[in-house]
Amino acid sequence: MAASSSKQFKNICVLSGFHYRKYKEFVQAAVDLGRVIAERKLHLIYGGGERGLSKLVSEAVFTRGSQVLGIIPKPMKLLVCMSGPPIGEELVVSSMQERISEMMNHADAFIFLPGDLATFEALITFASWAHLNIHKKPIGLLNVNNFYDGLLTFINHAIKNHCVPYSIKKTLYLCFYC
Repeated sequence: MAASSSKQFKNICVLSGFHYRKYKEFVQAAVDLGRVIAERKLHLIYGGGERGLSKLVSEAVFTRGSQVLGIIPKPMKLLVCMSGPPIGEELVVSSMQERISEMMNHADAFIFLPGDLATFEALITFASWAHLNIHKKPIGLLNVNNFYDGLLTFINHAIKNHCVPYSIKKTLYLCFYC
């Protein structure tokens, strides 16, 4: 699933590592996002594996007939002990850094659900690469239950103190899910 060269999105990368056990709003947002991706006949790229909200997105996309590509580092694949075959296609890479690079190569846009430190690492990497004009792909934050409010406050603080340019706001798109 190579990224398209046109302005139209075909391949959407969804990132999240959140353990969602008691957060029904996060679960519903993930399932709804997967449904919308499939309805629009888009392809999904995600972090692979059998955990987190991204897995729920991938199941919702795959069961509705859209293509799914999971990109998972070999060390993580060995840790998660997958109980069955992967959802859709799977690309096993050597490291987290290679995973981020492959996601960049395959995706036309990124959507971040609530996530863990690896999710934040990818978000900061993609945002900094956009700032450096390495890519011009949109980055969306699905702000379920105001999950990203603290991060956005920090980014505004960094902008106010001239550590981050104001132009970063042109890169990040905030979507509220209620």
